[in-house]
Amino acid sequence: MQNYIDGFVFPIHRNHLEEYREVAQRVSAIWKEYGATAYYEYVGDDLSFEGVRSFTDAITVQQDEVVIFGWVVFPSKEVRDQANKLVPKDPRMNKLVKTIMDPRRLVFDASRMVYGGFKPLVS
Repeated sequence: MQNYIDGFVFPIHRNHLEEYREVAQRVSAIWKEYGATAYYEYVGDDLSFEGVRSFTDAITVQQDEVVIFGWVVFPSKEVRDQANKLVPKDPRMNKLVKTIMDPRRLVFDASRMVYGGFKPLVS
């Protein structure tokens, strides 16, 4: 099987975007150390299209928030499954997660993230 990806979408407060970007860059490097071949995160720019439900509706984005859309590419589901076991145990990851999920100043709220693993259909 060729590539396998994990995809995710979540809102983040506009004021925390630069801080989140710095954390995401470090997170990207960690995922790559554990087998990811690529890591992408994008900020929503044009999120409406007549006749379809938008990301902003699907994840209930507030006026002061932006949408982050990202995906991590792995060479296989097996590599992805192994990475998903190991990355959360990495001490660097734990430190970064604590930074952005501190309840006193929540930068990232995992309960508002939509996530899933995807196998190829068309490429």
